Formats: sequence, C-alpha cells, structure tokens
Amino acid sequence: MKKKFTILGCGSSIGSPWITNFWGNLDKTNKKNIRTRCCAHIQYNNLSILLDTSPDIKQQLLKNKIKNVDSVIYTHEHSDQTSGIFELRPFYWKNKKKISIFGSKKTINILKEKYDFCFKKKYDYKPIMNAKIIKNNFTIKKELTALKIKSLEVEHGLIKSTAYIFKKVAYVSDCNNIEEKHLKHFKNLNYLIIDCLRLSKHNSHLNLDQSLFLISKLKPKKAILTNLHTDLDYEKLKKILPKNVIPAFDGYHFTF
Repeated sequence: MKKKFTILGCGSSIGSPWITNFWGNLDKTNKKNIRTRCCAHIQYNNLSILLDTSPDIKQQLLKNKIKNVDSVIYTHEHSDQTSGIFELRPFYWKNKKKISIFGSKKTINILKEKYDFCFKKKYDYKPIMNAKIIKNNFTIKKELTALKIKSLEVEHGLIKSTAYIFKKVAYVSDCNNIEEKHLKHFKNLNYLIIDCLRLSKHNSHLNLDQSLFLISKLKPKKAILTNLHTDLDYEKLKKILPKNVIPAFDGYHFTF
C-alpha cells in the first residue's frame, strides 16, 4: 500500500507569479517557479489526509490526481491555509460521510465561525464536516489503517501555528521560531519540510539563513524548503543549498 507525501503547493500567501503577473527574481521559463499556496497531502495506505486547504486546493487535487479526502489537518487559521475549505463538498457527496478536520482550539473555533455552513445546517447547506480539537498526540483512523501524529505549537509572528510529525516526517510550513524545549521532537527525521519565505528577515516566517541554521541543528536526512516567495528562484536557490536541502516545487513527492 502507498505511503506517499506530496507538496501540493509551496508558494507564499500570494503564490507566484502574483495576480498582477509580478515574478520578482524568478525565472519565468522554469515551471518549478510557478507556486500555488502552501498545502500538502498524506496518502497512508487507504487513508487520504490534507494538510490545510489552500485557495488553490481544487487545482492542486486535480493536478495530482487525488480523488478522495478523508480528513484535513490545519496548521493555523490564516486564509491562505483555510479558504479552500468549501471546495471539499464533493467528497462529502461522494462518500456520504462527514470529513473529519483537526486543528488547535483557536483554529477550529475560527473555522466554525467563518465557515459555519460546513459544520451546521444553514439554509440549503448540509453540514459536511466534523471538527476535532487536537492535543499533543492524536490518531487518524480509517478501517484497519491508523496514523499516529504528534502536534507541536510553533511561533508564527503574532499567532501560534501547529507543526505535525509522523513516521519521521515533520511539516512546519508557517513558522518564525521553534522553542528550544520542542527541538528534541524534530531530531532523527527522514524528512523535514520547513518554512523559508525569503532572503531578508520577516516577523512571522523563517528566512533562508534562519531555515538553514535550524536545519543544521536538527540534522534531518533531507530538508525541503517551502512557503517560498518571489525572491527565491528555484535553480539559483538549489545551487547554493547544502546537499541534504532542496527547494520544494508544486507536485514534489516522496515515499516514507
């Protein structure tokens, strides 16, 4: 059975190019510089799990031929990670079963308020989701399949975001700092997918130097930089990175 992780989108909150057709420092001829908003997918045997629902989720799922979604894990409440939530209605119609979503108490409460029609009957809309607040470790199950996941809060500017670790894979898409006390949980990883917004410093994201410093401390077998802005060209970035670090691109995947 499959155990596959796919980066559906690796772009910053406005993707690349911008809606204004601004490319920044990116080579327009390289398709790996066309980046949709951050989102990822876990296929674990017969279990299909999304990490966030970006505004580009429909395009991302169609492009990667993902035909079912059982659950969604949310990193935080920002619109670039959540606003595609209503696109999941056809999976409810297909499976005739509510989709389970997981997230911090704050994230779940904001989703319930903002997208209330997904959780309770409103007008002609039937509720399509069950919300579950996570605490540290949790398990997502389907039939005989069960995936154990560890969740840890990380700093993301003025809010907290949630990082997820499973099967020696960690996903930390929106982050500007991981507290020292949590670093031990990110050791001995096969894959670390980590925020790397741009060259200069940012108040709610890691920049290139900060990401590489953190990677050097954690020493994963492979690190993958995501949430990439328009000043980080794929080929130029790839040339200067250590051997165990690569830039993400939409559709990049690995087995675990």
